[in-house]
Amino acid sequence: MTTLRRLLALAGAPRSRVALAVTLAALTVVFGAGLMATAGYLISRAAERPAILSLTVAIVGVRFFGLSRPIARYFDRLASHDLALRVLTRVRARVYRHIEPLAPAQLEAYRDGDLLARMVADVDALQGLHLRVVGPPLAAILAGALTAGVAAAFLPAAGLVLAAGLIAGGVAAPALTGALGRGANRQAAARGELAAELVEALTAGPELVVNGAGEAAVARMRDADRTLVRLGRRDAFAGGAGDALAVAVTGATVAGVLAVAINASAAGNLDRVLIAMLALLTIAAFEAVTPLAGVARELPAMLAAGGRVLELMDRRAAVVDPDHPAPAPRAPFTVALDDVRARYAPHEPPALDGLNLRLDPGRKLALVGPSGAGKTTVVNLLLRFLDPEAGHVRLAGRDLREYRQDDVRRAIAVAGQDSYLLSASIRDNVRLARPDATDAEIADALRHARIWSWVERLPDGLDTPVGEDGRELSGGQRQRIAIARALLVDAPVLVLDEPTAHLDPATATELVADVFAAAGDRSILLITHRPEGLDLVDEVVSL
Repeated sequence: MTTLRRLLALAGAPRSRVALAVTLAALTVVFGAGLMATAGYLISRAAERPAILSLTVAIVGVRFFGLSRPIARYFDRLASHDLALRVLTRVRARVYRHIEPLAPAQLEAYRDGDLLARMVADVDALQGLHLRVVGPPLAAILAGALTAGVAAAFLPAAGLVLAAGLIAGGVAAPALTGALGRGANRQAAARGELAAELVEALTAGPELVVNGAGEAAVARMRDADRTLVRLGRRDAFAGGAGDALAVAVTGATVAGVLAVAINASAAGNLDRVLIAMLALLTIAAFEAVTPLAGVARELPAMLAAGGRVLELMDRRAAVVDPDHPAPAPRAPFTVALDDVRARYAPHEPPALDGLNLRLDPGRKLALVGPSGAGKTTVVNLLLRFLDPEAGHVRLAGRDLREYRQDDVRRAIAVAGQDSYLLSASIRDNVRLARPDATDAEIADALRHARIWSWVERLPDGLDTPVGEDGRELSGGQRQRIAIARALLVDAPVLVLDEPTAHLDPATATELVADVFAAAGDRSILLITHRPEGLDLVDEVVSL
């Protein structure tokens, strides 16, 4: 119940819309029961061959309910699906807004595929929160009470039998479904596991094949798929058993109503033409409780999916904006790390400990060191993807934690060795840094990144698609487009993280020289394993 309450709060559905959807769903059942009851009465009464005028009210009733039911059903579907889609939109936006500040450092513990499943499949599962979980029980209570009351108005014993049958059908069938479908709450985790295996296999396909690990990866996917199929079959069996029990309860209730109605008619307490009416009313009334078995089947899976979403929502961002941020820094300014210690998790060893670094306006500084020495951690600290455990990272004399994160990131442009390229054109990927940039400015940035001569020879030029994560390009071409993106940003500080990776020595030397020249009087932090560009910097710092 705690999880359900939290999910309802996360959805934030307007109560008026929920009430409208529930009312329309109940009216659909009531109008259907009214149609069956009046039709049963009309047929039975017409069999006695009375004067046609005596059937007028029944005929009008059949027409009224016959027209009202599909209209109510239409507006019920319209209102309930509108509510579901509004909930889905709100939940998806809220989840994304909450987890975006967690990236990248606080999401590294999740596998990519599992994180994708949580953000897509698990969030999508919540669109049925009101449509399939909250609405049906409330509509069943309203419609069931009304139909049982109508039956009781004609024959109290029939009303009691119908009420008992509705309660039994609304409780026994869902209980059986829930008892048999206990594995349903593991389906969300199984889907996440399968998605994680699939994403890893697709991403690392060439490496898996080259190293002879392709069959093992396929076997893991098959195991994950078999687990999901097994859980799905169990869920389907539980649903079928619940539906079968619901049909059995319906039949027993109809038999019970018929029995008391026939006895009452034989005793002279009930007009015989009402026997069929009460029987058909009973059959139609069970439309209110039939969906409840599906609620019991879907609720555990939905709660499991919602629990995985709430697990992400429960994570609090370690990096937050101050309540009263300082004004955005104005160039020129100094960037400094003072006796910094940083770690990514509380129980992990520090990635940096006691680092001091100073980059004055207009200076060029190189940061070198072996893999794992903490060079990338320096970038994460400068961008406030990570805050230091001890010491200070300062910008214009102020601790970075005094500024808004967006203001810090506008002041520092980064060309990372793992910069992501969107599945779009070269123009769109470079313009990501500055959406208002002209084609001439984009071409100039590409020229300084030493890739424009190749781009202008392409049949589609700047409109050439790069593929997902730049897969249509070589490693060096991807790197240079990322550098062009960073050059396009009018930031006083430029950080180049392994800019010469994937390049031959001659091209690397020319690229670094061009980038330094294009940077003008901007401060540059060059992070590298290679010698290219070290002769152009004012200072080399070794970690």
